[in-house]
Amino acid sequence: MEVFVDPNRDLGVDDPIKITKYNLSKAVKDSILVNFGECGLASSLGSFQVKYVNPNTKLCIIRTSREEYQKVWSAITMVRSIANCPVLFNLLDLSGSIRACKAAALKCDEKKFEQYKLAAGARLSADAAIKCNMSRWPSWSKAPVSGTGPKGHGFESHS
Repeated sequence: MEVFVDPNRDLGVDDPIKITKYNLSKAVKDSILVNFGECGLASSLGSFQVKYVNPNTKLCIIRTSREEYQKVWSAITMVRSIANCPVLFNLLDLSGSIRACKAAALKCDEKKFEQYKLAAGARLSADAAIKCNMSRWPSWSKAPVSGTGPKGHGFESHS
């Protein structure tokens, strides 16, 4: 999933907030609560998890169960702000496995990084290149996906 932070701001201006697992999770859970009530939130909490967030590219992966994915997807669509900062979400991929979401996320982040390098040109520092490099994924992404557990849907988004 892609998160567009304050889509009306100038492109050269720094983002007003940093997207984290915590504030993304809180925004989606709040949206589920408002739109589906306490019972809807309780049924979604068992499988809802923000698996990955890249604060530089605004790409994130959210996991939920097959039974709850439409509710979570609807709630994500209705999120309009994170920490009082306007945001929009763009669903890039919906998949039955985290592995497939990771592959789509890597492809998207590589394209974004190439665009960033072209836009930044000589101003691109080595530190910025390392920050945007997707070769360092969290440890959960390196583990093989087991076919024995309950399968869920992964949403992938970026901005």
